Amino acid sequence: MASPKKTHLFLLGALAFSAHFLFAEEKPAPEGNGTSLLEQTSKAFTRIAKTAMPATVFIKTTLCAPQQEEYMSPFDFRGDDFFQRFFGNSPFGRPQQPMQPPTASGSGFFISADGHIVTNSHVIKDAKQITVVLNDGREFTAIVKGSDPRTDLAVLKIEGEAFPFLKFGDSDSLDIGEWVVAIGNPFALEASLTVGVVSAKGRQDLGIAAFEDFIQTDAAINPGNSGGPLLNLHGDVIGVNTAIMTRSGGYMGIGLSIPSKMVQHIADQIIQGGSVKRAYLGVLLQPVDKQLAEAMSLEKQEGILISDVVKGSPAEKAGLQQGDIILAYDNKPIKSMTKFRNEIAMMPPGSTIMLTILRSGKTIKITASMGSQSEGEIISAEVIQQLGLDIENLTPEFASRFGYGSDVTGVVITKVKPGSIAASAGLRPSFIITGVATDWNDQKKVHNVEELEEVLKTIGSKKYIILIIRHQNYQRYYTLKIN
Repeated sequence: MASPKKTHLFLLGALAFSAHFLFAEEKPAPEGNGTSLLEQTSKAFTRIAKTAMPATVFIKTTLCAPQQEEYMSPFDFRGDDFFQRFFGNSPFGRPQQPMQPPTASGSGFFISADGHIVTNSHVIKDAKQITVVLNDGREFTAIVKGSDPRTDLAVLKIEGEAFPFLKFGDSDSLDIGEWVVAIGNPFALEASLTVGVVSAKGRQDLGIAAFEDFIQTDAAINPGNSGGPLLNLHGDVIGVNTAIMTRSGGYMGIGLSIPSKMVQHIADQIIQGGSVKRAYLGVLLQPVDKQLAEAMSLEKQEGILISDVVKGSPAEKAGLQQGDIILAYDNKPIKSMTKFRNEIAMMPPGSTIMLTILRSGKTIKITASMGSQSEGEIISAEVIQQLGLDIENLTPEFASRFGYGSDVTGVVITKVKPGSIAASAGLRPSFIITGVATDWNDQKKVHNVEELEEVLKTIGSKKYIILIIRHQNYQRYYTLKIN
């Protein structure tokens, strides 16, 4: 048995050993712990700021001046019919104040040392004059090298050399949860940096642009950030900040950026040729949902349905038919209708694509050679097809058959597809299209099919089109919703 003295010494040693952990002073944490990692991440953000901020610019635009408007007091009765009968439009009341031309602003960034700048198309839309303000305060007048509203991208050019510029990264290699940095000029403030992560990829069908494949991020994006770069931790551009999803009008944690793969493709075409050329297949598509799959007795819900084939298109020449279901292209399974449209649009005109088709219960492969049309021509052909109309010039024979005089001009509707947009709106064969209104202040007469197609080229991303229709002795406006 241990002696009392030894037992006493053992207890004292144990207490001292415990006290060392309980009351010892806190020492600096060893290298490699969480604090060190945070410091390294912080330095990465600082490094990006030093590189990217000088290459990010503030864009100010002067828009076309609006028509002069009079000041209207809540106690002003000039708009009243009775008042106007006696006083007309006299300047009774407060004197008119001259209006200043409206302005808008956004962001952009250099992609070359010789002054090419990428921004959003909506930032410079309707601009009469564009001023680019660099991070060092210098101002330049910019010209529009080219704009592509269907992706909401534009390229500007300023004179000069040795500008700091950013390089594109690979947006396809992004992972959800990866750190990203957004730089821009929110609320017209000087270049600001916000940090977040990639929240999602491939956001589509949001109604922001015709071609959508957005990166979603929680990095704060506010009005004025549009057109600024979204960067990875290497300082490479992996997106162009374009929009936010919000109920308040301000940042709510969901920012949307156009992926760099799409941006670089569009920017290269604009710089080289001043416009964007896209491959064209010529099919109208709709997703295969659960109900459609059951109705068509499909084994599983997959692919996209060809609802119509545009006449004279590469799709028709390749043998694609209405009712075909596209299961894959170039041996890649169809993930979504929008993704397929985007992939087609990214292909160069003249390229070929192999489609795996389900037709009448059998799987076949069809190779199509992609065509090339301007955006206006594509829009025109697809709108007419989408409306469900067959049209021809109003010849004397047609005029005589339908009981119209020789003074009537326009485009005659020869066929209306059952269940189509046109049929639902009440259009019928023998009706004459005499004009089109793409805007209430922009109504154009049409005398033949060529003029109608020219007008349809200008509708852009509008959701409605107004056809001015004559039937017998009456004329009427028909509003049709288009996709």
